[in-house]
Amino acid sequence: MDSTISVLEPETKSICLDIAGFQSRVSDLEQRETAVEDHLSTIPERNQELLFLRSKLIDLEDNCHRDSCFFSFTEHIEGTNIRVSLLETLPNLKGLSFDPPLEFQRAHHRGSKQIEGSRYPRPIIACLLRHTQIHIAADFSKETNKHRKAFVSLRPHLCQLEVKYGLFELAHMWVTKNGQSKDFYDPEDLQLYLDDLPITAMNLSPQNLPSDMTKDSSDALLLHIPSEERSLCGRGTHQRVGDPKRLPGPNDDRGKALLTVVHSTQQTDRGKSRSPQKTVPAPT
Repeated sequence: MDSTISVLEPETKSICLDIAGFQSRVSDLEQRETAVEDHLSTIPERNQELLFLRSKLIDLEDNCHRDSCFFSFTEHIEGTNIRVSLLETLPNLKGLSFDPPLEFQRAHHRGSKQIEGSRYPRPIIACLLRHTQIHIAADFSKETNKHRKAFVSLRPHLCQLEVKYGLFELAHMWVTKNGQSKDFYDPEDLQLYLDDLPITAMNLSPQNLPSDMTKDSSDALLLHIPSEERSLCGRGTHQRVGDPKRLPGPNDDRGKALLTVVHSTQQTDRGKSRSPQKTVPAPT
C-alpha cells in the first residue's frame, strides 16, 4: 500500500501542477476576454465620434472652398504664376484701384491638365482675402431685366397666397403650392396661375413682406434675390465669373457677371456701416 502511494504521489503532484497551470491560463484568457468586451463596447461610441469628426472636417473643407471664385481666361495666358497674373489683370480691366490692394490666399486651375480637344479653358479657382469688400452680381439684358422685374412685382400676390417661390437665372420663377411645383418663364403665365388659386390669407402688412419690398423701385433688382446677393466668400456655393459656358450667344439674353467693388462706408437704415458698391464687368 505504501509503495502504491509513493508511486501515485509524484503523479498527483504533477496533475496538481498542470491544473494550477490551466487555472492560470483560464484566468489570463478571462482577463483578455473582459478587455476585448470592454473594447468592443466602446466601438459604437468611437464610430459616432469618427463620423462627427469626419463631418466637421468635410464642413471645414467646404468652408475653405466657399471662399473661392471661378475665373475663366484663355488657357496658359496666366503664365507661371496665377496669383500674380490675377493681381495684375483684375485691377486693369476697368482701371480700378483697390485700397487695400487685392490679395489672394491661393489660386490654381481646376483639374491637373486640360482635356485634349476641350473647347473650354480650365477655370481658375482663386481665394480672395478681405472678401467682404468684393461681391458678385449678374448683369442681364434690358428685356431679361424687364421679365425679372415683372416676376418680382408678383411677390406680394405670392405672399398673399402663401406660395413658396424662387427666382432663378435668367428669368425663371419656380413656385410650390400644396406640395406641387411649377416652373414659369413668362410672368403673364404666372399671373394667370395665381388668379386661379383661392385666397387663403390676407396678411400683407409691411412687417410680413420681404424687407426689400419697401425699398425704392430704383434699387438693384438683385436685392430681391437671396441666392444672388451672397458675397464671394460667404456661405454660398462657388461663384462663377466669366465662365465661357455661361457667356451670351448671338440670340441669347444671358449677361456677363459683374464684379462689385466696395470703396468707402456709409450708414445703412439699421445703423450699421455698409459700403457703397461700384459695379464693373468681370473678366471673360
